[in-house]
Amino acid sequence: LAHPTWSMGAKITVDSATLMNKGLEVVEARWLYDIALPTISVVIHPQSIIHSLVEFVDGSIKAQLGLPDMRIPIQYAVTYPHRMPGPAPRLDLLEHPTMTFEAPDDARFPALSVCRAAGQRGPWATAALIAADEVAVHRFLAGTLSFGAIPALVGDAVERFGSGTGEPDVESLVGLDAEVRVWAATATSGPVI
Repeated sequence: LAHPTWSMGAKITVDSATLMNKGLEVVEARWLYDIALPTISVVIHPQSIIHSLVEFVDGSIKAQLGLPDMRIPIQYAVTYPHRMPGPAPRLDLLEHPTMTFEAPDDARFPALSVCRAAGQRGPWATAALIAADEVAVHRFLAGTLSFGAIPALVGDAVERFGSGTGEPDVESLVGLDAEVRVWAATATSGPVI
């Protein structure tokens, strides 16, 4: 397993390959900023230099750029609200003169649609999504689930377990997480190995 521009662990590498990571970020943005899912767009940027974009009401866009190095956001999280010198190399725009963008292919990357559907349904569905994804990726890495079955299994979990109503408490979410993990450990959705 290897990502073309980031150095990361196995789980996030698989989530990146399915675009589950982007779908999870859409759900995070929905809850963190209390904004409607349809206003959140995913744009593929193969060079991994632009990490986020915000479009303002006047149509202007602000971008956060940097080399693909997690030390930068981790340092900022630890030192917030201050910016401090750090060990990560600096971005030289002249060394990265080309930045390209493309729309994700929903047919090729169904995990994005699964995440959007879970985000639309609410906290129960997103909790089921996260638990099922962790188990599905573990099963893929262990060789007991095909890569293509990951989004299908996660989508099935969202459908099966994501219909809770009201605001869940922590105890309810922990129980749901455990129930989804037990189910996902043996569930079959789509092609298995």
